[in-house]
Amino acid sequence: MSRNCLVVDLDKCIGCHACEVACKNENGIALGEYWNRVLQIGPHGTFPDLEQYWLPVQCQQCEDAPCVHVCPTGASYRDADGKVLVDKEKCIGCKYCMMACPYGVRSWNTKEKAVEKCTLCGQLTSAGQEPACVAACCANARFYGDLDDPNSDVSKAVAAADPASLHTLHDAGNKPLTRYILSDKIATWHDVDAIKPASDAQDAAWFAKEA
Repeated sequence: MSRNCLVVDLDKCIGCHACEVACKNENGIALGEYWNRVLQIGPHGTFPDLEQYWLPVQCQQCEDAPCVHVCPTGASYRDADGKVLVDKEKCIGCKYCMMACPYGVRSWNTKEKAVEKCTLCGQLTSAGQEPACVAACCANARFYGDLDDPNSDVSKAVAAADPASLHTLHDAGNKPLTRYILSDKIATWHDVDAIKPASDAQDAAWFAKEA
């Protein structure tokens, strides 16, 4: 079974949100709903020694996906290629999968009354194209492919990175596949669990490290 996923080079990411916009345009995602969201991490430190980076967050294609385990109807499932997907025709709107996701990356489609999420743009990749977010990245910071294929873009990006610069979002036993590259020369990596909203706005996109 393939381990298809995204790798994001945060050393290159400029926080332009092009991946967010491309995702919404390609998949017809409603206003206020996201399959991919770019978070601003920081600034941290004491002036003038400040650091900041952007963290695009989408489905992490977990190897042991809790969303699949809790779904009572099989609407959340893993396909033959190993991708975690949602069959909206089977979704009953219980939102158990949304609660089980450690990263809050599942979205509720209020019009269709169903859960949805990043599909790795299967409609494009099945035709040999890149996911919309990867194709739209003006900094060439996003890669797609199979981690088990040494010739894939993701495997080459991981192999070229310093092992100390490779990160995943907090692993709660679900084994997220998505890899992030962030070197100390840019910023210190912060686990999402160690970050809180920097404003009172709901789902604020700006975050500050907890004291």
